[in-house]
Amino acid sequence: MSPPKCPMLTTLLLPGCGIKSIPEGFFNHMDGLKMLKLSLNPIKSLPNSISNLKNLTALLLACCDHLEYVPSLSKLRVLKELDLRATKIREVPHGMQNLLSLKYVDLKLSIVLEIPNGILSKLSCLQILNVSETLVSGKEVGKLKKLEMVEGRFYDFQDLSMYLQGFHGREEPPKYIIHMGKRPFPVAILTTKGIELGDSNISNQIMLPRDIEELYAGNCTFCCHVNYPLFSRFVLTSLGTFSSLTYLEIRDVKNMKKLFSPNCVPLNLQVLKISLCVQLEEIIALDFESDERGMPTLEFSLLKLKKLVLEWLPELKSICNVDAMVVCKSLNWIGVRDCPKLKRMPLKLPQVPPFSPLKLRIYVKPKEWWESAEWDDPDAKSLLKRFVNFVIW
Repeated sequence: MSPPKCPMLTTLLLPGCGIKSIPEGFFNHMDGLKMLKLSLNPIKSLPNSISNLKNLTALLLACCDHLEYVPSLSKLRVLKELDLRATKIREVPHGMQNLLSLKYVDLKLSIVLEIPNGILSKLSCLQILNVSETLVSGKEVGKLKKLEMVEGRFYDFQDLSMYLQGFHGREEPPKYIIHMGKRPFPVAILTTKGIELGDSNISNQIMLPRDIEELYAGNCTFCCHVNYPLFSRFVLTSLGTFSSLTYLEIRDVKNMKKLFSPNCVPLNLQVLKISLCVQLEEIIALDFESDERGMPTLEFSLLKLKKLVLEWLPELKSICNVDAMVVCKSLNWIGVRDCPKLKRMPLKLPQVPPFSPLKLRIYVKPKEWWESAEWDDPDAKSLLKRFVNFVIW
């Protein structure tokens, strides 16, 4: 069968049509084609005739989960949108550095390991870069002045720092999700401005965006003095107090005994989850311990904190010093699991009258911990008892 002759055709939409193959010369006479959508087809390769579609502005191949080969795109100089989500291509298409009009690139859920250096720096019109599992150069991404959204994996902390330096004197993208480390699958970031630090050694100070909303640190090793609080290693690109940080998760960080110092507690946190940190002893570590029982109680106000989860922390002894309390007026979820040395809960919770309709959930393991734990508020345990669920897993 001879190729179709449709020189005036501008749009060809064939998503989910069960297409397994396309004849080699199929696009030879479609010089006017601007949009080609072949998403959701079990096609394994595209014909080389696509390489000559010089007027193409959108090539949409999302969820072609058998697709392994895309021919050279070097002649597609007006291409603005390239969607290769959930395909099986292993390398970015040849000639991608020539696509100077590109505004949108999506490689999410593909198996492309890396975008080689020298490509992104040439795509000056890029606005959306969604390549979550794919390694990219933070230095090159930081030079993209029109960028509105980026999700990708940077090489190391130095690469992250170079990315942030690229935005010196101008606004960072409204949305960024940046992964670090060698995890096979990235952690799901729930906000629009988040960073995952995974499989890394934390030693020197780590620069973070000034408006970061979510931070995940997992499977890391803390390489500073054990008495130095982990969070003190994080600094913002400008003077600030992590006022935008609402979600913080610390999981399996080795060689960490303390998380916060008093002056670096993020006061607008809504979710704090800490788990599998087997050496953690104290969450908020004061620089002193008083023997004078008459001293006024120091209060840390986490007025927006809604969820507190502490799991598998065998050495955790305290949330904060004996002379301190944490004020949590919004807390509606507490989870404490396998923290055998935690004997005191210095939490100042919302007022809970005996018949309050307050939606509070408390999950505890084991039951014996709840029975032995001491609350600074003498009435708290009896008032909270009806909200407690004892878990067995």
